[in-house]
Amino acid sequence: MIRYFLPFAFLFLAAFIISPEAKQKNLFNGKNFDGWEGDTAKTWRIENGTIIGGSLTETVPHNFFLCTKRTYANFDLKVKFKLTGTEGFINTGVQFRSKHAEKPDYEMVGYQADLGDGYWASLYDESRRNKTLIAPDSILIKKILKPGDWNEYEVKCENRHIRILLNGTQTVDYTEQDQSIPQSGLIGLQIHGGGKAQVAYKDLWIQEL
Repeated sequence: MIRYFLPFAFLFLAAFIISPEAKQKNLFNGKNFDGWEGDTAKTWRIENGTIIGGSLTETVPHNFFLCTKRTYANFDLKVKFKLTGTEGFINTGVQFRSKHAEKPDYEMVGYQADLGDGYWASLYDESRRNKTLIAPDSILIKKILKPGDWNEYEVKCENRHIRILLNGTQTVDYTEQDQSIPQSGLIGLQIHGGGKAQVAYKDLWIQEL
């Protein structure tokens, strides 16, 4: 009896250990924009398996977003990014629990894990309250940020609790108190208007909780 029980027990334990990783999903296949929508004719392109947005030679006229076609509520999102620029406002961000704006229709409304000088690893409320909800200490950012190089964001959303990590270090721990704020929505990649700026995104993984 025991010799039959042990293999089953091992399989059960293995399934329990493996299952969290098995739930991870790659949001970008590295080849095309399946599952995404935005201005893929000019603003967004794919180079060497990486999503590229913006321009280093022309000023980005206004905010542009590349967003998922489906919504997400509770999740653990990981994304690598590299932001570069030559002049103007060099900024971008990762939208989450967001929706398309009506006027102007190129905007998004919702939370943003902000990226750029003065905004690194902060939580901004895009086109809604239009303010930084919580920001980390600048000294901490200097220790963990790799300017002009690849960095990694992790955004964890569990009910009304939001956490942001930059390169493995937590920078935001925020609980939404406003019960009217939606806690599900689209995920979007931004390139901010007003600068000659370019952002690259890769390794976009999400695990729904």
